Amino acid sequence: MLERVLELYREKYFDLNVRHFHEKLREKHEMELSYSWVKGVLQGAGLVSRGRKRGAHYKRRPRRALPGMLLHIDGSHHRWFQDERWYDLIVILDDATSEIYYAQLVEEESTFTVMAGLREVIERKGLFCALYSDRGSHFWLTPKVGGKVDPHRLTQVGRALRELGIQMIPAYSPQARGRSQRNFGTWQGRLPQELRLQGIHTLAAANTFLREHYMGEFNRRFRVPAAERGTAFLPRSGRNLDLIFSLQFERMVNRDNTVSFLNLSLQLEPVRWRATLAGCTVRVHQHLDGTLTLTHGPQPLARYNAEGLLLNKTRARRAVEKPLVRKSQKADFPNELGNPANNAGFPLSHSHDGCWVNLKPDISCATKTGHFNLLPTCREKNGLSIPCVQASPLLSVTSTPFA
Repeated sequence: MLERVLELYREKYFDLNVRHFHEKLREKHEMELSYSWVKGVLQGAGLVSRGRKRGAHYKRRPRRALPGMLLHIDGSHHRWFQDERWYDLIVILDDATSEIYYAQLVEEESTFTVMAGLREVIERKGLFCALYSDRGSHFWLTPKVGGKVDPHRLTQVGRALRELGIQMIPAYSPQARGRSQRNFGTWQGRLPQELRLQGIHTLAAANTFLREHYMGEFNRRFRVPAAERGTAFLPRSGRNLDLIFSLQFERMVNRDNTVSFLNLSLQLEPVRWRATLAGCTVRVHQHLDGTLTLTHGPQPLARYNAEGLLLNKTRARRAVEKPLVRKSQKADFPNELGNPANNAGFPLSHSHDGCWVNLKPDISCATKTGHFNLLPTCREKNGLSIPCVQASPLLSVTSTPFA
């Protein structure tokens, strides 16, 4: 038995730690050996070093009571493929249960990679209460090196989490992030060996293995029950995560209705609610997939690919002119009373003999000096002669018999 254990460690499991090697003996080779015995055998043969003396005593911070109350996010720079290549492993875990919600190997920890992880967790689990992180430049702005962060000057990650109502908590020492640091010690002692045993040497294959197999195995082995029943995660209630988790920049629209961004000239299409957008301040959203979106307040304007070509070209609607409504001219009298259909617009009145009397002054006979020629006016009615009436210079009587 002793020789078999030493042979397995030298030939196949030479880079595993004692705990990991003990698990493999139980699972793969059905050897029911105690951990202390295996550790003593390996140390006695000089295959593993003896543990170093413990440092200062620190009191462990108690866990949060419910899942979703506090999440840890951190990155570990390591040779995960046991060669000259260095990659960052970004991990998001729950403080209450140590459950891993996200694990991904990336070229470098950055704003884009951190946003991608946070968005995936929110899409699957919901909104959480607080995020605990280091003071990296993509999380916080620190005016003085080693000093306190500025909570009022937000980074892109800080702005996105504030829009979602998530509190950010900075860590000022490695001991403050003890739970995530111990978790990364476990990752570094297991994941490279698992990748070697699976024959995985590429980044894409490693991330597929993490997502489909190893995260579940890791959680089954190291997850602990929460102190209380329930969850603190909330539904995201239709939040547009595509716009929230994007890099946002403000730009001024040029006179030719273009927006300059990253050596690109983004042409805006006409909109129906404004004659021109020249001089307006718009917001450029640079999405995680490289596409761009322009918005003006709550109004989406257009979306472009990474080369600045318009993706959702729409035809502008023409404004509809409101017809002019004119008031109809009211007649002085109804036609049933004998009012002429085409009157001159000047008021008429009845006379004592049943004729219409035009109250408009008759100045047809006025001279150049402004005097009126007082001419006699005679009328006839039913074939009978009526005495002449002297015409007033301000009133002419027009004989219009009733029908």
